[in-house]
Amino acid sequence: MTKTQIKCPQCQAVVSWQDNPHRPFCSERCQLIDLGQWADESYRIPGAEPGMLSDEEMLLINNEETKH
Repeated sequence: MTKTQIKCPQCQAVVSWQDNPHRPFCSERCQLIDLGQWADESYRIPGAEPGMLSDEEMLLINNEETKH
């Protein structure tokens, strides 16, 4: 059976997928670097700014408020 080789998303080192306790990373160091980048918000998932509502959401809220 051939072992699957992947590139570490952090440092681009080629590593084996099977029997790799740090996958998809090559090492604990690369895992921690990636975690730190999420923690300091270097990575962001695209979407609306926190606290910003779409026009549709505002209409729903306004309709609910006028019913009471």
